[in-house]
Amino acid sequence: MYAIKYAFLGAIQGLTEFLPVSSSAHLVLFQEMLQVKENQLVLDIILHLGTLFAVVIFLFGDIKRLLKGRVLFYLIIATALTAAVVILGDDFFPRLFLTPKTLALPLLVTGVVLLLTKKFSSGRRASGQLNIGDAISLGIIQGFCVIPGISRSGLTISTLLFRDIDKETAFKFSFLASIPAVLGAVVFKLNDITQIPTFEYKYMLIGFFISFLSGLLALRVLLAVMRQARLHLFGYCCLALALILWRQLR
Repeated sequence: MYAIKYAFLGAIQGLTEFLPVSSSAHLVLFQEMLQVKENQLVLDIILHLGTLFAVVIFLFGDIKRLLKGRVLFYLIIATALTAAVVILGDDFFPRLFLTPKTLALPLLVTGVVLLLTKKFSSGRRASGQLNIGDAISLGIIQGFCVIPGISRSGLTISTLLFRDIDKETAFKFSFLASIPAVLGAVVFKLNDITQIPTFEYKYMLIGFFISFLSGLLALRVLLAVMRQARLHLFGYCCLALALILWRQLR
């Protein structure tokens, strides 16, 4: 039963981490439905590691080219700002992971932002024209994306599109910036990972591999959607889920 639960959660993580519908929101919902009560934050980190590997493999051909000169400098700035926001909100953000009841409003915000991208799909600035303002904006927004219901990919890509970055550069810069963010989360919570029961490791490993494979699939889908300037369609998915949750809370 554990294997099935973790494999299912791995698939949810892999698909929703990159598709802009908030992986954290879906994990909270399905962990609640499947009664996965223990080590939720640790499981979330391990599943995110699976999708991290998916990003590295998917962008491997671009990493050497993009991580040169100013782009690397901008990633360092974005990472530092993300860390600062997360640390400042460390006493508040973790409480938002406890219940699905907190998800409706952040999902509404994500949905509205994604819908707005419909008018910002013809950016003129490529990777060689990224600037420090792009890095600052992405870094701050990415820090707030630890809140369940806020899609990291959705809001960071949207932020770059709003700043007139072209679609493919926004896609790649957003996911490059996710690599140090996920690694930082793993290091920060390393003590929690060593404290889980030994028998759960093998089940979490199943979730890891499933999140990796489904993550690769989701990246291909999202890049194709962005090239067709249809990112805003995911906004309707977020709004529909927010409405469902809102009605349940009344």
